[in-house]
Amino acid sequence: MASIHRTTMMPTKLELLTGWLPKQSWYVGETETPELVKAGGFRLDDPEGAVGIEFMVVVDATAQEPVAYLVPMGYRGAALEGAPGEALIGASEHGVLGTRWIYDGVHDPVVMAQLGALLRGEAMPQHQSKSGTPDPTVTVHGTGPGGGLHDGVPSIRFSAGAVGRGRGVTARGRGSTPIATTAASTKTAAVMARPRA
Repeated sequence: MASIHRTTMMPTKLELLTGWLPKQSWYVGETETPELVKAGGFRLDDPEGAVGIEFMVVVDATAQEPVAYLVPMGYRGAALEGAPGEALIGASEHGVLGTRWIYDGVHDPVVMAQLGALLRGEAMPQHQSKSGTPDPTVTVHGTGPGGGLHDGVPSIRFSAGAVGRGRGVTARGRGSTPIATTAASTKTAAVMARPRA
């Protein structure tokens, strides 16, 4: 089970994402320096205890209508061997664990394996900021007709916090298809699980 440390990270995850996000082909913002706000997410445990796994929703508040992005991340104590250069979000100095290499989760085999385990009901989602605390707001919905957001595609629903300053926002991922939609009134995000393009 992962331990959440109350410490500093320099640079912070939001600072790293501010530089990385505009370089992604699926970024829809109009500025090269988004104003990102953490809006929710959840964690998964690595059975080996070596990789931190987080699915973070960040909202870009620079646009007229805020846009949310779901970013899966893997935190490692060493560089991920064989990962393409664009997979690295950045490195950060963690106050307890030392240097952490933070990767786009779609390029991290441990992150993808645990996402698959979650979709099969074999992994338990964890609270984003509390150690050893399951997150009951994260649920996986079926893969059959009518069971997911789109027939045949599993979906994950989770609390996204107060996003969009009272308005609904759409989270985007790889490609133009929204991967999560949040309604500020229900504070729930629904995420379609799709294979890496």
